[in-house]
Amino acid sequence: MIEVKNLVKKYGNHVAVNNLSFNIEKGKIYGFLGPNGAGKSTTMNIITGYLAATDGQVIINGHDIFEEPEEAKKCIGYLPEIPPLYLDMTPREYLEFAADLKKIPRSERPKMFEDVAKMTGIVDVYDRLIRNLSKGYKQRVGLAQAILGYPEIIILDEPTVGLDPKQIIEIRDVIKKLGQKHTVILSTHIMQEVSAVCDEVLIIAHGQLVAQDTTSNLGQHVTGSNNVDITVKAPDYRVKAILSKMNEVKKFEIHSSTEIECVDVTVSTDMSVDIRENLFYTFAASKCPIIKMADSNMSLEDVFIKVTEGRQTDKRQTDKKK
Repeated sequence: MIEVKNLVKKYGNHVAVNNLSFNIEKGKIYGFLGPNGAGKSTTMNIITGYLAATDGQVIINGHDIFEEPEEAKKCIGYLPEIPPLYLDMTPREYLEFAADLKKIPRSERPKMFEDVAKMTGIVDVYDRLIRNLSKGYKQRVGLAQAILGYPEIIILDEPTVGLDPKQIIEIRDVIKKLGQKHTVILSTHIMQEVSAVCDEVLIIAHGQLVAQDTTSNLGQHVTGSNNVDITVKAPDYRVKAILSKMNEVKKFEIHSSTEIECVDVTVSTDMSVDIRENLFYTFAASKCPIIKMADSNMSLEDVFIKVTEGRQTDKRQTDKKK
C-alpha cells in the first residue's frame, strides 16, 4: 500500500526527517505519533506530494510519488491540519470545486456527493455558507473533500485540534467509519485519539521511527515482558512460595493491598506467554483465591514518553560531542 524508504528531508543544516522507513498495509487505521517538531507533518506532506524530499522513496500502490505524482496522488485523500476551505462557498459548492480538481466525471458526482455527505454528517448544512459553520462541521467538510473520489488511502493531520469534546467524539466516529472502507493514517499527538480509533501505531522522534506495533503490543515490546496484576487473598509468603515454583514467571513484585487479608502482585512473563489461566488454577489449587486480575502493560502514554525521551537523551549527548 505505502512504502517509505530511507526518507530524508533537510532544511539547511536542520534534518527534519532522518532516514525514515516504514510500511503501511491495506485496511488498517494507523496512528502516526511524535512530539512537536518530530517530523510528523513534514512526513505527511512528503507522502502526499505537497513537499519534495531531500532523499529516499515513497511508493504508493506501486507508484513513486516523485516520479509518478499524478498516479500516486489518485490513491490519496488528504486533510491537512488547517482544512483548505473557501468560506464563501457552501459545502455543496466546495465539493463541486474539489471534484473539478480531482477530475471526477460529472456523471458520477451526484451519487458520490450524496455518499460522502452522509458519511461525514454534513447533509443538514449542505447549503449553508462554510464561514457560518462550527469548527466541527468545517472539519467534516474537509473530511468530505478528502474522501471524494473514494481514494484507497486517507491521510488526516491533527483532525481534532481545537474541537470541543462532543465534536472530537463525532470526528472520531467518522474516522472509524472511514476505516471500514479505507486505509487511514492519523497524524496526531493526542494519545487518547490513537487508543480510541487506531489498529497500529508508528512513533517517530527527531525524524526517525522509534516504535511500530499494535496499541496492545507496544507496551510489551518496550518492557520486554507481558505483565499481569493480581490481588490474592493470602499472606505474602504463601504467594511468594507459589510464584517461585511457576516456570513461566520471570519475576514478580508483591505490594500491600487495600483489600482485607490480600496482597497485590505484578507478575511478569515472556511476551509470548499468557499466564492468566495458569495463575488462576495454581492459586485456586493452593486455596489462595485470586480476587482481581488485569493486564498491567505500559499505557500508550508511558510508551510514548519512554521511546521519545530515550531519543531526546541520545540527541542531547550527540549534540554535546559536536
